[in-house]
Amino acid sequence: MVTPSPSPTNAGHSSGGSCGGGGSLCKVVKILIIVGGLNWGLVGIGGFLGSNLNIVNILLGSMPAIENLVYLLVGAATVLKLAKSGKCCK
Repeated sequence: MVTPSPSPTNAGHSSGGSCGGGGSLCKVVKILIIVGGLNWGLVGIGGFLGSNLNIVNILLGSMPAIENLVYLLVGAATVLKLAKSGKCCK
């Protein structure tokens, strides 16, 4: 008697994923959320110290359109993560 072999699993890796972009979109979302969180933490610390610790502004302040694009992307990544209720990028 031959027992059927278990079907292969995806082992937690997403080929299409609920984000629609799979692994690379997931990585971008994680990076943007980390960048945004760290930046806001530094903005808060800078507020208490009376200095500008906004890293995005320090690095891209001379290019306001690109600076605003970074803020927009961080916000969009956060909304995507919240909309997927944690299903995206586990």
